[in-house]
Amino acid sequence: MWFKRRRRTFDFELAPDEIFLDASNQPDFDQNQLEGRLERPIGRRSFLGIGVVVGLVFFALVAQAANLEIRKGATLAAQSERNRLRPDVIFAQRGAILDRNGTALVSNTQETDGTVTRTYATPGFGHLLGYVSYPKKDSAGHYYDTDITGLAGVEAAFNSTLAGKNGTLLVEEDARGKVQSQGSVQPAVNGKPVTLSIDARAQRAFYDSIKALADKTPFQGGAAVLMDVQTGEVHALVSYPEYDPNILASGGPSGVIAGYSQDSRQPYLDRAISGLYTPGSIVKPIEASGVLTDKIIDPSKVIYTTGSISVPNPYDPAHPSVFRDWKNLGPLDIRHGIAMSSDVFFYTVGGGFGDQKGLGIDRIGYWFKLFGYNKPTGIELPREASGIVPSPAWKQANFGEAWRLGDTYHTAIGQYGTQVTLLEAARAIGAVANGGKLVKPTIIKDKPPSGESIAVDPTALQIVREGMRLGATEGTSVGLNDLSFVQLAGKTGTAQLGFHNEYYNMWAVGFWPYNNPKYVYVVLMDHGPAGTAIGAVYATHVALQALHASAPEYFQ
Repeated sequence: MWFKRRRRTFDFELAPDEIFLDASNQPDFDQNQLEGRLERPIGRRSFLGIGVVVGLVFFALVAQAANLEIRKGATLAAQSERNRLRPDVIFAQRGAILDRNGTALVSNTQETDGTVTRTYATPGFGHLLGYVSYPKKDSAGHYYDTDITGLAGVEAAFNSTLAGKNGTLLVEEDARGKVQSQGSVQPAVNGKPVTLSIDARAQRAFYDSIKALADKTPFQGGAAVLMDVQTGEVHALVSYPEYDPNILASGGPSGVIAGYSQDSRQPYLDRAISGLYTPGSIVKPIEASGVLTDKIIDPSKVIYTTGSISVPNPYDPAHPSVFRDWKNLGPLDIRHGIAMSSDVFFYTVGGGFGDQKGLGIDRIGYWFKLFGYNKPTGIELPREASGIVPSPAWKQANFGEAWRLGDTYHTAIGQYGTQVTLLEAARAIGAVANGGKLVKPTIIKDKPPSGESIAVDPTALQIVREGMRLGATEGTSVGLNDLSFVQLAGKTGTAQLGFHNEYYNMWAVGFWPYNNPKYVYVVLMDHGPAGTAIGAVYATHVALQALHASAPEYFQ
């Protein structure tokens, strides 16, 4: 009962308004502490003010969102894209190109941006070495081509060996483009060097002599090959005029590059590899090898030459066809026929005349092809041309005409449709020198030799070598006989060109030392004025003198 009375005592309800009204009547309340104050409801102005503030904040947020998304969206997206791991290229060092003695013909220079530029030996090595195309960037400065690619010469032929393999570097950047960290994911594999069989000293000796003569005479150009007759290693491979690989690789000056294309002397033509030329009398040692092997003539038989032969013309009996020699050379056996380069002698043994049987065009073609005049040599360089050996079928296909005896005569002295490359000529003369092995030319040092032996009488080859030695001591190559440091065997050729025979191609071919052949040389002076007295023999003489001065071991 006490509990119930107690509960009734405290269980009553107080009205707040009464408390507030009573409190307002108390003057001693602290109004600053909200004591004794009557709280009123929030007014409409307050709600309106709050709404305005919220609206302004919302508008500001929408405006900023539009600014970031629309006006600055592309820029911010790019910054966001950069704020990531970016792969960069680690450029591989391209392999050096060395001559047979370790002299650098092509070396590398490291640029500040990590790229590598090639530095080429010049002049004299343009066509041989070729040039490269460098990595390329787009307008934003990003690489879309990261390879250094060989485009000609050795650079193209051995691109896979020289190039190596680029590596990858992961770079972490923030949105401002600042590098935060970097680390190699795949290291670069540098390219391997290539050591050529070329001797820079021999290359310069032949280049300088050809350039000097070509510019003076003038000839349109010239070319040369110096090759080991046993191994096929090429010690010099020259073409003039040439381009500067440093200019073509770098892409400028543009005026110089434009000049190359407009130059009538064709500096882009690699005459030693891609040039096809009428050989003239340098085919006579090859033909003589066939004549003796086929036993068309005895080595001791003498043919009496009088400066020309005359053949009846069935179409005009009153006007026989006359085939002239360059000179009335008198009685000649085959050795002296080679040495003096008698056209009448080789008209006779090639096509037949009087009581002397000739090889005939089919056998001439057979021997020319056997010595490799109609197929590429297989040297490692690109764009090698192959020669042409004319035949009745070839004439019919190209001119729609029948073959005549005069065509055989002209083919027998290396004229008419016959064309060869310098490498084919070097390989053929090399086969005469080494006893009948058609070696495969190579520009790689110490590469195992390869080739094929051809079915030719060794005695015939010895007789031909004797004839070529006479050519150097008393014949058409006598201009080389005063080189006291070497005994060589030589043969010349002069091919007439132009509608009126107004141009000459002038050749000098041969080998040394005569008694134990080691090197074969071929020099061509291209497209000089008819009647020129100084030609390939002179260029050879100057080149061998320079080679003896810089590399006397070639003649020991």
